Amino acid sequence: MENLSGPGRFIDVRWVAETGSTNADVLASGRDGAAEGVVVVADVQTAGRGRHGREWVAPAGSGLLFSVLLRPNAEVVDLVTAAAALAVDDAVATLGVRGTWLKWPNDIMATVVDASTGDAVDRKLVGILAEADWPVGVSPASGPRRVRADERVLVALGIGLNVARIDGGPPDVAARRVSVEELIGVEVDRRALLATVLARLESWYRRLSDDRDAVLDAWRRRCATLGKPVRVDLGADELVGTAVDVDATGRLVVRSTTGVDHVVAAGDVVHLRDVADIDRL
Repeated sequence: MENLSGPGRFIDVRWVAETGSTNADVLASGRDGAAEGVVVVADVQTAGRGRHGREWVAPAGSGLLFSVLLRPNAEVVDLVTAAAALAVDDAVATLGVRGTWLKWPNDIMATVVDASTGDAVDRKLVGILAEADWPVGVSPASGPRRVRADERVLVALGIGLNVARIDGGPPDVAARRVSVEELIGVEVDRRALLATVLARLESWYRRLSDDRDAVLDAWRRRCATLGKPVRVDLGADELVGTAVDVDATGRLVVRSTTGVDHVVAAGDVVHLRDVADIDRL
């Protein structure tokens, strides 16, 4: 393990060659009393995961895979992902990455031109997973309504950023992803990129406490999901309509084809091409 120092509160950066899950490592450290700001970075995660427990696999050195220990106030826990998305989006922009946009709830996408067809296609650049360790007796569904607004909650903020091109592997995975190096055409120093991400995260995370509405408004401006016809996979059901807004806690507001607004806390979103796609479903 290599110990590094980052900006602001991120003075304890632990870089390891391999671990199961950086989120699991950070949660364990937090439960043992570690201070806010611990960062665990891994070249390889053998049990990395995304939303709904999906496996996250990336060859060694191809990505920037790390988790940050945070202890935000309960009232802003649900907006930690938004702050992280803004931070990473800022960081890759400093490298010359263009054409990125935020997809609700936790992805950064890039629109690129498919070399074989010449069509504009959307590819995933970054995935974010925030896991909260709520106080005993509080469920994720009830969230901050069951705790004091100023009570601190342990959060493992996991970020997976595609840095280098991955050759080979499952074709369906390759067809959905893109890397920073592919977008800018030059090799990227992962340590320098991590430092930039953490510096931007320090700024956006601090703003959550100072002016949460400003963070949410900035996220809205960069989120291409808003205003789009969408299909939301809710597990046992699905919701089809137009994404019209996010509420004060970052939940997606979808207006159905009958004009009824539905508030979605979690779900997989597919952007549809136009309103006509809704009618054909």
